[in-house]
Amino acid sequence: MIKTVAGIFLRRLLVAVPMMIVVSMMIFVVLRMLPADPIAMSLPPNATAVEAAALKAAYGFDKPLVVQYFIWLGNAVQGDFGTSISTKTGVLGLIMQTLPATIELVFFGFLIGVVLGIGGGLVMFRLRDNNAAEQAADLVSTTMLSVPEFLWAIGLILLFGVAVNWLPFIGRLDPLFSVPARTGFLTIDAVMAGKWRELGNFLVHMVLPSLALGLHFAPLVMRVVRSSLLDVILEDYTTLARLRGLKEGRVLVRHALRNAALPTLSLIGVQTTFLFGGTLLIEVIFAYPGLGNLMTNAVRYHDLPVIQAVAVTYCVVVLLINAVVDVLYLVLNPRLRPA
Repeated sequence: MIKTVAGIFLRRLLVAVPMMIVVSMMIFVVLRMLPADPIAMSLPPNATAVEAAALKAAYGFDKPLVVQYFIWLGNAVQGDFGTSISTKTGVLGLIMQTLPATIELVFFGFLIGVVLGIGGGLVMFRLRDNNAAEQAADLVSTTMLSVPEFLWAIGLILLFGVAVNWLPFIGRLDPLFSVPARTGFLTIDAVMAGKWRELGNFLVHMVLPSLALGLHFAPLVMRVVRSSLLDVILEDYTTLARLRGLKEGRVLVRHALRNAALPTLSLIGVQTTFLFGGTLLIEVIFAYPGLGNLMTNAVRYHDLPVIQAVAVTYCVVVLLINAVVDVLYLVLNPRLRPA
């Protein structure tokens, strides 16, 4: 089974390669069609035409578009995404500095969303015989779903960060704390260094941005869990479980929920990709030093090498998430495995 799963995962990754090339080509072409000159934006007002031409040649913008793309693609395959126009530093280094922070934010937002979603779905399902309570729960989930992440973020900041002043809402750590950077993941680095106060401070900082992501993520999970349970609760195996004398709670968790997990997993996989993209505004609102903030600054200065690299990184992460979800679906549903 392990060999089968590994083989399918590798095939998914191989299928993703041409998709990555097409996406990178589209990003490359579209960025160069925008009516902005990144070279002119990076030069001082008194720069001469000779200086502008030299800088343009240094970044390869004087070559035909097709040649520029294949030069970029050849370098990118080797891990060289070029040099940032605005900061004059390596783009790969900027990605490696900010990507772990975004992954941590997505992880905690995902965790909150899944816990709230599955728990809320179970509650909504148990309320199916109480019309008033079921309608109230449905109204709450619909309202939660209609509020975008950035509005959750602003509301949480105003309530918990400003009004009652319980939680911090800027950055990853207080200025008085520092953690030696080894992996870029503050949770791992703090544990490796034995910085327990710093770890606690980081987790406190993560509450509001993660909650803003999770509160938008959870309602869809709630609704799918509830509808999936309604589909399976009358199946023969749940009826047989009741006839064997099992309590309703055990039937729900041990039998119904297990079989309702497959459609829920599919939704979670799709929504996780949107969750990753939703970090952009969240990072800006919370001044969180992740990939979204890097992208925002790059767009502000029309920093093409950084924009390209961040967009491709988002695409790679989405394709990896989809591949992992496909494999998990295969593991949970043996009928889909090849003979």
